[in-house]
Amino acid sequence: MALPTLEPIRDSDLPAFCQFLNEHLSSARSAGQWAEAFLQNWGIDKPNNGFLIRDQERVVGGIGAIYAERMIRGRPERFCNITSWCVLEEYRAQSMRLAMAVVSQPGFHFTDLTPTEVVSKTLQFLKFKPMNERQAVWPNFPWPFSPFRGVRVITGHDAIEAVLAAEDAKVFRDHRRLPWLRHAAVGRPGAYCHVVWKQDRLKGVPGAMVLAFSDAELFLGYRNATGAHLLMQACFYTRVESRLLPRLPVLSLELAGFRNKVFRSDTLAEADISNLYSEIVGLDL
Repeated sequence: MALPTLEPIRDSDLPAFCQFLNEHLSSARSAGQWAEAFLQNWGIDKPNNGFLIRDQERVVGGIGAIYAERMIRGRPERFCNITSWCVLEEYRAQSMRLAMAVVSQPGFHFTDLTPTEVVSKTLQFLKFKPMNERQAVWPNFPWPFSPFRGVRVITGHDAIEAVLAAEDAKVFRDHRRLPWLRHAAVGRPGAYCHVVWKQDRLKGVPGAMVLAFSDAELFLGYRNATGAHLLMQACFYTRVESRLLPRLPVLSLELAGFRNKVFRSDTLAEADISNLYSEIVGLDL
């Protein structure tokens, strides 16, 4: 019996691969919605969209890859974000061929930000490191003094782009069309922080899950103004992954028990690994 073939996922293969994901991984998203996550233009000439396994002409497994280039401390860094690893039961013996095909590509930092427990353990066998899974939560309060201190919260897309520094404005442009993301520029002229968040809920209480920010110190310094703005959106708390913060703010608490995200890099730390440019924002997760 011939061994199933391993092939890169070209753009022309996405309809078949994404239909496979719709049928075998999650029917909550159409094949077209799956495909959108791989069709972002995030500053890199992508080599593929991951790899798939075919048995003759039938897709029987695959692993997705989302590529991006980001500036980190003034240097361009290339990322490969692994996602949507799915193989039919009778072909599970082929699973490691998929993972090895992705991680053997040179010149990338690798991430998986939504792994199952099995995937996380498998990738750790391939020298991926687990990241701190704890999340910081703090209440949002009215903060009427912010405007008098010159702190503004800007939410209009054109206005956000106009006040951000060049690198931050590019990050905003790369994500502004994704309708499930909310953006704000918080701060003063020359010192604005780009904040990306989504509606969240903890134990039935509505809040905001902050996915990313352009400057951690500015984000913490402006947290009262940001919190007052979020409270106006009926978000009663702010939640952030602890690994993204240099320290926990006053009146915050840490929640534990979340699944570890994983990454593989020889030069970057977990605080450098952004939720942006990944399946977390490319799909409405």
